[in-house]
Amino acid sequence: MVGNFAINADSISKRYSIGQRAPYKALRDKLANLLSSPFRKNVPVKTQLLWALKDVTFSIAEGERVGIIGRNGAGKSTLLKILSRITEPTSGEAQIRGRVNSLLEVGTGFHPELTGRENVYLNGSILGMRKAEIDRKFDEMVAFADVDKFIDTQVKFYSSGMFVRLAFSVAAHLEPEILLVDEVLAVGDAAFQKKCLGKMEGMTIQGRTVIFVSHNMAAVKSLCRRAIWIDSGSIVADGEPQSVITSYIGSTGADAADYEISEEKHVTGSSKVRVRRVRLLDSHEAGTFTVFWNQPIQLALEFEVRKPIKDASFGVGVVTTNGVPLLTVHHNDNDGQLMSLDCGVYIMHVTLQNPLRAGTYRFVFGAHEGLAKSSIFYIPDAVQFEVLDVGQGTEHYIHHNEGLINGNATWRLASHSTQPAL
Repeated sequence: MVGNFAINADSISKRYSIGQRAPYKALRDKLANLLSSPFRKNVPVKTQLLWALKDVTFSIAEGERVGIIGRNGAGKSTLLKILSRITEPTSGEAQIRGRVNSLLEVGTGFHPELTGRENVYLNGSILGMRKAEIDRKFDEMVAFADVDKFIDTQVKFYSSGMFVRLAFSVAAHLEPEILLVDEVLAVGDAAFQKKCLGKMEGMTIQGRTVIFVSHNMAAVKSLCRRAIWIDSGSIVADGEPQSVITSYIGSTGADAADYEISEEKHVTGSSKVRVRRVRLLDSHEAGTFTVFWNQPIQLALEFEVRKPIKDASFGVGVVTTNGVPLLTVHHNDNDGQLMSLDCGVYIMHVTLQNPLRAGTYRFVFGAHEGLAKSSIFYIPDAVQFEVLDVGQGTEHYIHHNEGLINGNATWRLASHSTQPAL
């Protein structure tokens, strides 16, 4: 145990019970809506136990900046919820020394019908600030968030960036002894991201402790002096950020990226095509669940054509984990040529130029046939994957992550002559 610890986690485990009803088959098609309530009482319930965390132990000293990394669903957010007292562990104990503020869901406590000014006072009070303290820091918070022109506008009219900036500013100016941050930098422009990093770094100079969860490896390396890698609810590595990040990136494997699709699962469309498997591939065509911001994205879709199809168009899209569409491309976008396939098994390889910022995303796959665009198949959650930014520092991180996606441009510099054109 660290002597002057801010956080001491001792064998923390968290278990969730997931209940599933057995399929109800009697008169399913016609009578389910009418008769489900009386009969469901007799339907056996299957309970699945999920361990989000398993025997997690660590200590964090006062003033440390610690990055927590790992795949989506690894247990990172569950850990922060336990540390912030939002949820209780199933077993184990978390000792906390000092006032904790958490940015797990930025803007929790903000009311859309209230103005920015009203929400600053409301959220500040929820976080434990006295009115006099809010009065004293109000101008500083508004200036940090850069929303002074809109401070008396209802926040329901704010952009997502404005909303996050103001929420982060209120929380950061609370000056807690311990700040827990979960992907708050995923939204916001480059200048604000840089201010956030600077604010969190300044807090540790003042002796405050920062725990930072992020998929952006460059930000973790820049901000943190220690990294903890969590996978499947357990700590895999704990140490110097570069070493831990290298191990994490090298851990990708086929099992994590091989999405086998059952007959019933998440696929809609006709019976002409049976989609078997979707895989995300690395540069060596091995399975992976991570790609880097500056590398192409490679996918392989295995499917079986059971009845011949004519004039088909295959498409792939990328959406956020919340289902917000980011891009969609079709195989015939450039030449307009549709595809006809006889019965058999095929593998469709797709290579996308990667415009995505660091974060977690998922693919959707689909195909339609003919001018009527009748659906052949549609998979709304084909593969979930992570984009990593592993640049060498803050400047690299800022320059390559402005906006929702990364852009490419061609630059040309020409000398300008003051002489009149001939």
